Amino acid sequence: MTRLGDSVQRASDLLAQDLSSDKTVERLLAETGSRRYLDLSDLPAKEQAALIGARTVDLLPSEEKLAERIEERAAEGKGLHIKLGIDPTAADVHLGHAVPVIILSRFQRMGHDVTLIIGDFTAGIGDPSGRTAERPPLTEEDIARNLSGYQEQVRPFFDFEKVRFVNNSQWLAPFTLPQLLSLLTQVPVSSLLQRDDFRNRLSEGSGLTMSELLYPIAQALDSAELACDVEIGGMDQLLNLQMGRRVMEAYGQQPQLVVTMPLVEGTDGSGAKMSKSKGNYVGLSSSSEEVFGKIMSIPDRLMVPYLRAWTEWTDAEIEAATARVEAGSLHPMDLKKILAGEVVAALHGTEAAMAARAGFVAQFSKKSFSDVETLPSVDAAEHGEEGIAAVLTKVLEFTPSASAARRIAKQNGLRLIIEREGGEQVTVLLPEAEALRPLAEVVREKVAAEAGDAGTVYLKAGRKVAEIRGI
Repeated sequence: MTRLGDSVQRASDLLAQDLSSDKTVERLLAETGSRRYLDLSDLPAKEQAALIGARTVDLLPSEEKLAERIEERAAEGKGLHIKLGIDPTAADVHLGHAVPVIILSRFQRMGHDVTLIIGDFTAGIGDPSGRTAERPPLTEEDIARNLSGYQEQVRPFFDFEKVRFVNNSQWLAPFTLPQLLSLLTQVPVSSLLQRDDFRNRLSEGSGLTMSELLYPIAQALDSAELACDVEIGGMDQLLNLQMGRRVMEAYGQQPQLVVTMPLVEGTDGSGAKMSKSKGNYVGLSSSSEEVFGKIMSIPDRLMVPYLRAWTEWTDAEIEAATARVEAGSLHPMDLKKILAGEVVAALHGTEAAMAARAGFVAQFSKKSFSDVETLPSVDAAEHGEEGIAAVLTKVLEFTPSASAARRIAKQNGLRLIIEREGGEQVTVLLPEAEALRPLAEVVREKVAAEAGDAGTVYLKAGRKVAEIRGI
């Protein structure tokens, strides 16, 4: 049996046990987490191709062709040459950026060679990739800073010591006009205009610049220059990656295989992909507590896509877990806690994942909030005259705006929790109208209505909780 097969067998045994148990979950996270560094070179070519294909949107021409290419290179005594282009347009990286890197890591651990193309030349051209306008060009300082930040944040998912970094300005800067014109005679304009975003802009009368049309050609020249076997990219880059195949053929080379990855949906469940501009992302530099909490906030329907995107679970393991949920022997919340633990463990380690899990359980699942050392608080003596929505927004920063606080109340997510001695709790639902009233006034009314000693009072908005002091 292969090393991966041994690990899957051990994890499968754990997945059949009580997954609400901290000890079982810790053992599971340690087992699956260790796969991020597992040597996969003992997998046969077909199993390698299947492992890659199971996580892709497109694998062109086919999974079978990938297995054949692996066998061809093995017969030559070498591995595949894998390429991933990095367009260093931002210093901060989120989980969405980790998706192709995780697949790249699997290729690397199978024994294949990886080259990361730094798009220092193409970054100045402007590839909208679904946007309605070109990206602004970057300076050399911007590129260096962003690349450094990218490499540091993605490091938990990838071994940068075993890759080659190449700037594409090395061959694109000296590329001459006669060379370009000669190449363009073999590229139909229709193939460049197949991108949905290009067609949409033309239909809207926005127009395109020649630099945007040339971007796929420049990216394709990277593949030809390096004679790549496989190029990886997001599904929005499919036509650019296919252009690499066309240009390689024009150069008389064996065309690369194309592997595209899904654009994973953001944490808000709105259907939009994860992005900083929408605020529905998980930053790779976030604390373990923040990462755990954000994953726990996702809709249940995103658990499987997230397990597929950011864990080393196989399809069989995911199916086993979801079958237990459907059968009622595993609570969806327990599976989501495992998912959150997997993501935290990838970024911060298993120990940090278990600590974040314990903190989350103490804050949101147990009857008493007193076990949570870092619970925020608001002083009613200082802020009691302010409306609850204003307190949530300006003091606690639980919500981005007062309207967002009212929306939580409208969705029955705004509550006072009165905790008496002995741990007994009384939960009072606060309707939208109460969100506009002064905090102290509402608290006094609700405590008086419940009779008896108030003990400790908490304000809960969605999943966030704060202690109200000075009542």
